[in-house]
Amino acid sequence: MIASVFKDIASDAIIQFSVGAPSLDLLPAAKLNKAIIHALRNSKYHGINYEHIQGNLDLRTQVARLAFNWHGNVNPDEVVITAGCMEALVTCLKAVTKPGDTVAVESPTYFGILQALESLGLKALEIPTCPEWGPELDFLEDALRRFNISACVFVPNFNNPLGSCMPDERKRELVQMLYNYNVPLIEDDIYGEMYFGEHRPKTCKTFDTEGLVMQCSSFSKSLAPGYRIGWALPGKWTKQVTHNKLIHSISSVTLQQAAIAYFLENGRYELHLKRLRKALHTQCLRYLQAIQEYFPCEIRVTRPEGGFVLWIELPECINAFEVYRQAIKRGISFAPGQIFSTQGKYCNFMRISFGRPFDENVERGIETLGELVKARM
Repeated sequence: MIASVFKDIASDAIIQFSVGAPSLDLLPAAKLNKAIIHALRNSKYHGINYEHIQGNLDLRTQVARLAFNWHGNVNPDEVVITAGCMEALVTCLKAVTKPGDTVAVESPTYFGILQALESLGLKALEIPTCPEWGPELDFLEDALRRFNISACVFVPNFNNPLGSCMPDERKRELVQMLYNYNVPLIEDDIYGEMYFGEHRPKTCKTFDTEGLVMQCSSFSKSLAPGYRIGWALPGKWTKQVTHNKLIHSISSVTLQQAAIAYFLENGRYELHLKRLRKALHTQCLRYLQAIQEYFPCEIRVTRPEGGFVLWIELPECINAFEVYRQAIKRGISFAPGQIFSTQGKYCNFMRISFGRPFDENVERGIETLGELVKARM
């Protein structure tokens, strides 16, 4: 099902509501090109050399500086640069689990996390998650008492697909709970900078004083998806994660690391983020307005305060994947809810990304989806 949904991910002929990322039109391609040229001119070996296993020092320094946004205090030596956020997640999982172990995840959660667990021979224990305040902590604590859980993988800030953002006090409570059971938390904070309010939400890593939180993120959702630059802050497992990185890919791409480091050093990233957040917030409101206009009144839809996605609950009689099959024939793609669970849940849910600027084609796509839903009621 996942392969079917994402086989045409790069096709311009399809109205893509299935990709949880910003439109390329919203990204600073021209300024990034200048950063690449600067990196080429100033690199001793013109970017063809292997980079340090842990990552370009200038880039690690800039990533450490970004931690100030969430009230973190990070040393560049604590940062491990990876090939996107997924490699960060996988190397962290390998550091704290072995095949057969159980890992707690949100439900629903990003299907890529579920696939990563499956590829590593790990079992997923799904924790019910609220669209407003994140994972149900009472349910999690009961699971921690009853089962031998080796790690948790959560997306506290603007979860994909719910868009939920855990209140900072609940993040503190979560970290303290995991301290009590000595269970590491792998925190996916890839959407943390995509907030619509006045202040960036804190992270679970903000409240970590013992190195038990392994934070992962990347520039894929905010700056350059194709550059494949991510990072991990693995806490007490930094040496193990660096070793896993060495085994998996030796080092990350050299030229792109230098280019993004230069881009950040000159303050261009913060300026770009301000514009991107404003655009995404506007798009979110426009998409919600269109969904309200064209979808049946029986549906329910989240109203996220950041991120890229909307989670829509359809009437129980509707199978979202059947709607998808009809939609793709009309050149429209979205993510059906079934792929966000290992247990076949969320059959009557759909995830729509609002990363693409709202225009006539987007409106037509939403109108068509609304018609397909109405036709199956």
